[in-house]
Amino acid sequence: MVFKNTLGNSFSITVDDPKANLQEQEIIDAMNLIKSKNIFQPKGYDIAECVSAKVVDSTITEYDLVV
Repeated sequence: MVFKNTLGNSFSITVDDPKANLQEQEIIDAMNLIKSKNIFQPKGYDIAECVSAKVVDSTITEYDLVV
């Protein structure tokens, strides 16, 4: 999740292992809640704007290369 503070600086909050089948409205609601509760103040400044969000889904395949 990317936000801007009252100085206009961007900052990110990362959530490890978000729930499956997360819907866009749930992300919007969560970001608006974070902003309205003012629980994070990066470098002492309030959150002014919700900018964007993305869910990164990756798959790891390990190979044992010892022969």
